Order: sequence, then structure tokens, then C-alpha cells
Amino acid sequence: MPQDLDPGSTIFFNLTIDGESLGNFNSCEGLSSSVEIQQYQEGGNNGFVWQLPSRVTFSNITFTRPLTPDTSKVAAWITSITTGVTRPTAQIAAMRADGSIVARWGLIDVLPVSWKGPSLNPENPAVATETLEITHHGFTDAGAA
Repeated sequence: MPQDLDPGSTIFFNLTIDGESLGNFNSCEGLSSSVEIQQYQEGGNNGFVWQLPSRVTFSNITFTRPLTPDTSKVAAWITSITTGVTRPTAQIAAMRADGSIVARWGLIDVLPVSWKGPSLNPENPAVATETLEITHHGFTDAGAA
């Protein structure tokens, strides 16, 4: 009998920028898009209003994880913005603990928006975490595995 995969299993997210992994993150929030709709009332047809798509917007995506050695990769990427802006592609892969991919999203024209490091306070002995926020111009084909 084949073993069914548990859809409720723990998931982590791997972020890759132009083929270079920035590591794994525990949370990924903000994968969304929104289509603005314009209504057009056609003359002579009082019982119907056209719903026409106009602009697609994409929200920023926020990643969070405990500090790891991969933190330096994030810092290097952000620092590279100061020497000239390039808009790379990115890939987000949602993965199970065994490394199998659950879902994948490709992003175009990615830029870092903000990075927040840990609060290092001896009075509050919590896990040291970092948060990375990125922006993009839309989704694309996630590419080959």
C-alpha cells in the first residue's frame, strides 16, 4: 500500500535569487495578487454592467527564520543593490522535511525591500530571528526542478 503524504506536514520555504539559494525560511507571507476591475455600463443595456480587468498588483512577500549561516547571503544580496540595481528572478519552493517540493512559485523583477535582524537582548532570551521582505513585478513559470 503506497504511503499517502500528509498535507498538514511541516513546510519550510527555500528562496533562490537568480539560481543562488538564500537558504530556508520557516515562514513565507504575502504570496498574493489582486486584479483591479473597472465597470463599464454599456448604453442601451440597462440590465448588465461589463466587469473588465485593468491592473494587476502584487503584494510584498515576507520571509522569517532563525539566524543561520545563510544570513550572510541575504546581507550580500542587499549590499549588491548599492552598486547598481538589477532586477533578478526568484524562486520560492515550499518543501517538506524530506526535501520533496510541495509547490513552487517563480517571481520576476525581484528587489529587497527591508531586512530586520534579531533583537539581541539578554533580558529576553528568545530565538534570534531575521525577517526579509521582497517586492516583485509578478509571477512567472517556476522553471524546472
